[in-house]
Amino acid sequence: MTVIDNNAYGVQAAPDTVRMERLLPGPIERIWAYLTEPEKRKKWLAGGEMEMRVGGKANLFFHHSEITSDPTPERFKSMENGIHSQCKVTEFDPPRLLAMTWPGDDHASEVVFELFPEGEKVLLVLTHRKLPSKAEMANVSSGWHAHLAVLAALLEGRESDSFWSDVIRLEDEYRKRHGAE
Repeated sequence: MTVIDNNAYGVQAAPDTVRMERLLPGPIERIWAYLTEPEKRKKWLAGGEMEMRVGGKANLFFHHSEITSDPTPERFKSMENGIHSQCKVTEFDPPRLLAMTWPGDDHASEVVFELFPEGEKVLLVLTHRKLPSKAEMANVSSGWHAHLAVLAALLEGRESDSFWSDVIRLEDEYRKRHGAE
């Protein structure tokens, strides 16, 4: 079985790409459901309908107060009422692979979720590519790290109320790691 530190920092896999790995309690169908079913996905990332096919629309609605009671930092207050994002499914191979465009300020990137069975656990590999800058790489790294911590806690039956404090704590470290200072 693969040994993964579920608190490990993501790595820069290419000049415009970050990659994170998490070993989660399976089976694979359970993890797939938390990626694709709106009611499950909104507990750790974003709700919203997704057309389950390549080319399908993914209308994501991020409402962070639904995943944490951690107070929203001042600079993220504009997100308190939720944020809608229109994405497009670019790869779809259930229950192993899901990829979609990811909106940015002026540049769409792409997020890829890959699932690999590891005994009773599942290795989730998240790759976020086509990032336009080191600053954006640091930003998405801290966000994904915190979102994946919420997912792991949820799947392990634990509470996780430190989303925003995790994002703030992780931002500085990811800026250093990605040379975005």
